Amino acid sequence: MRIARFSIDGNVAFGAVEGSTAPGAEGELVLDIIKGIPFADFELSGTKVPLSKVRLLPPVLPNKVVAIGRNYAEHAAELGNTVPETPITFFKPSTSVVGPGDPITYPSFSQDLHHEAELAVVIGRMCREVPKERVKDVILGYTCANDVTARDVQQREKQWARAKGFDSSCPLGPWIETDLDPGDLTIQCTVNGEQRQLGRTSDMVRSIEDLIVHITEAMTLLPGDVILTGTPAGVGPLNVGDEVAVTIEGIGTLTNKVIKRG
Repeated sequence: MRIARFSIDGNVAFGAVEGSTAPGAEGELVLDIIKGIPFADFELSGTKVPLSKVRLLPPVLPNKVVAIGRNYAEHAAELGNTVPETPITFFKPSTSVVGPGDPITYPSFSQDLHHEAELAVVIGRMCREVPKERVKDVILGYTCANDVTARDVQQREKQWARAKGFDSSCPLGPWIETDLDPGDLTIQCTVNGEQRQLGRTSDMVRSIEDLIVHITEAMTLLPGDVILTGTPAGVGPLNVGDEVAVTIEGIGTLTNKVIKRG
């Protein structure tokens, strides 16, 4: 099931996305409004609205976004880094999250903004100290993410809070796919239609199961929390006016435009 969060006529709701996004598919996508929230038992209302009539929002509003650095060997190498012995974890605040179609605001304190296409894991239930064999039980689904990074600030400062946590640095969307095997999916990033990144989730150094085990050894994850699983090689600069799109096989495409901070 594809679960979207959207607004219509000033109201915010979740809906199940119906219809095909495959090339040549006929008919418009529609949303069957969900009774309740997707983190508990819910029903489809049968009330349907065309996707074109709503504004898609970030599919979740996470309490926290836990991100993983250097989880693709080729990406680590392209920035002159080695793969760490243990996962590098960092946070992106809830205020960094924006949705599909929302602008990425170029931060005034940076002159080198980069895209990082990533598979995002959405947590479906409160959990801690999750054993590897139970990881699938705590996952609601998967979505596209862009770990937008002020590369010059990341390299200059000792920690990454400002470089990766500024407002609008975490686009998520367009929806959550709940029925998906994330083991070997294509991840692609384009800027103004030009391909910049192309990789596969099978190239991750550490699996999603291992990452969730590692993270929940230290902290409790809450429903709606998001884990960013790292980016493949090909990261590069973004400029004001650029349109950046992250496409993940089996999920869809997340598109955002870079604007000047006003």
